Amino acid sequence: MNKLKLILLFVSFIFLTPKIFSYRDTCRISSKEYYTAKRIDTLSLHAMRMLSELNASVMKHVNSDKDSPDYGGIYCPHCKLYHTRAAETVYPFAYEYHKMGNKTYLRAAINAGNWLIKQQEDNGAWLETPEEWTGTTTDQVLMMALAYPILKSHLSKKEKDSWLHSIEKAGDYLVKVMSPQFASINYCATTTASLMAVNEIINKQSYQNKARELAYQVVGKMDQDYFLTGEGGRVFGVKYGIDLGYNLEMSLWGLALFAQLAKDDAVKQIVEKSLAQHLYFIYPDGSMDASWGIRSNKWTCFGSGTSDGCQVLFSLFMDKNDQYRTAAIRNIQFLKTCMKNGIVGFGPLYYNMYDCQPCIYPTFTKAKNMAMAVALAKADVGKVPQLPLDKTGMHYFPTLNLTVSRTAQWCVTISGYTYKDPAGDRTKYMHRPSGGTITNLWLNGHGYFQASSQTIYKRWEPMSFPEIPTPLPLTPRIEFSSDLDYFTNLYEFDAIMTNNKKNGTYIVTSFGELKNSKQQEGGIAYRLKHIISDNSVCKEIELIYHDTKSSVRIIEPIIYYPGMEFKQIDPKTVHIKMNNKMIEMKIISNNADLELGTDKEKYKWSYPALKAFPIILNIVCKKKDLRRTIQFCYKLI
Repeated sequence: MNKLKLILLFVSFIFLTPKIFSYRDTCRISSKEYYTAKRIDTLSLHAMRMLSELNASVMKHVNSDKDSPDYGGIYCPHCKLYHTRAAETVYPFAYEYHKMGNKTYLRAAINAGNWLIKQQEDNGAWLETPEEWTGTTTDQVLMMALAYPILKSHLSKKEKDSWLHSIEKAGDYLVKVMSPQFASINYCATTTASLMAVNEIINKQSYQNKARELAYQVVGKMDQDYFLTGEGGRVFGVKYGIDLGYNLEMSLWGLALFAQLAKDDAVKQIVEKSLAQHLYFIYPDGSMDASWGIRSNKWTCFGSGTSDGCQVLFSLFMDKNDQYRTAAIRNIQFLKTCMKNGIVGFGPLYYNMYDCQPCIYPTFTKAKNMAMAVALAKADVGKVPQLPLDKTGMHYFPTLNLTVSRTAQWCVTISGYTYKDPAGDRTKYMHRPSGGTITNLWLNGHGYFQASSQTIYKRWEPMSFPEIPTPLPLTPRIEFSSDLDYFTNLYEFDAIMTNNKKNGTYIVTSFGELKNSKQQEGGIAYRLKHIISDNSVCKEIELIYHDTKSSVRIIEPIIYYPGMEFKQIDPKTVHIKMNNKMIEMKIISNNADLELGTDKEKYKWSYPALKAFPIILNIVCKKKDLRRTIQFCYKLI
């Protein structure tokens, strides 16, 4: 490290380390104000501080009873068991020892590794307890391989032999089984890095060959806009479907680390192109907009519930673009708002809604990500310029059929993402929001104004999805029910979207049919227009009754933070008070009846951990009606 860098690190630590604000305070500070004042920053300072907090909370759950068969394991109080993946903290613990010299973490890291080795199957795999999936072996062996060089001088001869044998067995297992036919694409991408890391310890040509083979298979799965497909169901044995959360928090950093270890510039350049596209989904407050992807059932607002994190990915490319430093730091600050006593919840309002501690899964996965971010950071000290969504503009992604727009006060994602799973509504991938709806709406100085959830709640993976009373969707929607079924625009995965700009206003229009979960039309078509200006978001909905005459409801859930107030002013107007802001919701057309707060207790979700207050517009269909157009606006007053 040169003298200039040491000086910058010292100055950054003394003068520029930011105060940790509450979520509400952070939202009140515009990104422009905050980052104009902070010209230089250091990702490692933020990531290391977060790593220490996460490690300290995980350490409280380490089994320290030497007579226990689970000595060294990490117990999850929520799930009442030892997740084998929790032992991946072997690397975060080891890295904290490496950086800070705390021997408590040295011993905890060795014990966690020894415990994990005892859980290994004869074929080299680890089960993802309490389930039996073995693809996560790639995550576990990567942490063992990264920790080993730090810990080897502190291991006994017997322990060294045991660790090396375990790492080699896991590496051999991955060479044998890992492929796009075996696992979702994020596992294949991670394995490219895992095998190269294992190769650094146990040199085998088979590891290098398999890693390179997988890397080129994975980059070949990128679409025309460099979004990585392969997280959904299979068509002729091949997986399709895009999830932004898993791309940012798993796949892309795996490929990037492979490229670094294998010195593969071709893969590195492709990842860099992909990352540039993904940067448009880091919101101004640092939250990650994974609201629309096919794994959005685990969206937490800071990322995804069981994926690692985005800091390691951004850290690997900060030498190419200073905006990645900004994104990484802001996301850490947002993550902080979702934590209590060092344990990460499933979203901003988790600890406001629930009394119990959540599963420790997101806590230990984020810890490993923070450790890697510090260890692998390129150009760690540098500028923190504004992000793409700090600036006004409209961004349309053709392969996603999705638009992100930013005005002075609003940031909004409107999704018509078209992926359809071959298994239909039996899968977790087909209850995500689509149809041209708003999946995320952020208000400057406030936070999320609208957001989204699964259209129905199921415990798709019992380990990851908690038991909660059946909730109603957080997503804004058009819906009706009949003797035949429930129909909504959220199940329209063939919506046609257009985008226009007029006098600084962004207009996004979607055309489709109200459908049931099986993709069957219900007899009512719609045109949904969003008009986004500096101070307002207006919606215009045209209903076309081509085969069904039925009353329709427009459901507008508003994210309900503590202290917010909803007051109906007249039959067409609602005032929404939050902090020092007031939003007026007004029905402009004279053909809808307003209903406030019905079933509000049901708008409470774990993923993301948000709750909402429903505003409902009832539209009665008369026998002679062919079309109805309903208009309403949210306006800052």
